[in-house]
Parts: sequence; structure tokens; C-alpha cells
Amino acid sequence: MITGTPAVGKTSISRLLASKLDAVHANLTELAEQEKLTSGIDKVRKTLIADTDRVSKRVQEIMKSSQRDIIIDGHYAVDVTPAKDVHVVFVLRRDPDELKGLMENRGFKGRKLWENLAAEILDVCLWDAVSACGPDKVCEIDVSGKRVEEVVESMISVLEGRKKCEVGIVDWLGKLETEGRLHDFLKHF
Repeated sequence: MITGTPAVGKTSISRLLASKLDAVHANLTELAEQEKLTSGIDKVRKTLIADTDRVSKRVQEIMKSSQRDIIIDGHYAVDVTPAKDVHVVFVLRRDPDELKGLMENRGFKGRKLWENLAAEILDVCLWDAVSACGPDKVCEIDVSGKRVEEVVESMISVLEGRKKCEVGIVDWLGKLETEGRLHDFLKHF
């Protein structure tokens, strides 16, 4: 499973990892849109609202019907996948300055931009993963400034037991506070 805030690189990394492992790639955003597993539109954030119960059922169907490993990709992946079925959760992390630029390039602005940046700064996806699956199944990976291939090789090293999983490797809150810039990111609330 690969999770992290929007624009952190989940889909690009998941696709390459699935290709290298001959695994199935399941992108939750695409799945919810294509199979109409949504419950409406969030007008403030201008985004579809996934029906997590229906997405969860569909994910479990995909897992049961596949003979291959499945790479589940989505910022709410831990909410729709039973922990017992998860081998490892890779939580992708990206420096907030870098992430802000990527989000803006995708058209994020206003509340949607600042809420997602705050989620990255406050470790929301990391703690959701730890809460849902336990710390032993969670691997935090800082993808800041790294190529997709480099990140995927690091993940494969973990999966093959050549590298240990780590949690707590980034502290964006502390970094921004030390730099005197935390207020710049959180003043929008």
C-alpha cells in the first residue's frame, strides 16, 4: 500500500513499483471515479467525495480475485483496506515547499491547498497509517528531491529485507518552526 498527501507522488511511484513487481496497481481515486463509487461533490474543495464503504468493498473484491500482489494507491488507502490484508504501508512524505509547488501546478488553491499542506506538516497520513495498521507495518519515505526510480528501489529494498522500515524520519513541523516559517503555512486557518 502507498499513501501520502495529494501530489506527493503516490501514483507515479505506485505504477512503477507495480510494474517492477508484476503486481496489480489499484489507484483509489481512479477506481472511485470510474466505477462511480462516490457520494457527491465537495463544493468547497471542488472534488468528488469517495463512498469509502463502497470503495472498501470493491478493494476487497479486487484483492480476493487477484492472483498477484496488489499495490493500493491513495491518501485514504488505510481507511478502506483491512489491516490484516496489508503487508506494508509506504507513507510518502515531501518537503512542504516542494509539495506546495506541485499542488499549485495541479491547480490546488485556497482551502484545498492549505488543508493538504497542513496534513503533510502535521503527519496526518503517517499517523492514520500507524493507527490503522500498527507501527510495524509502516514505512515512512521522504521523497523530497528524489526521482521516482530512486524511491521505488528503496521500497524494493524494504520488501526484500535489505532495508528496515522507519517511522519518524521527517519533522516538517519542527523544520518550519525552526526556520520561523510555520506561521506562513498555518495562518490560513
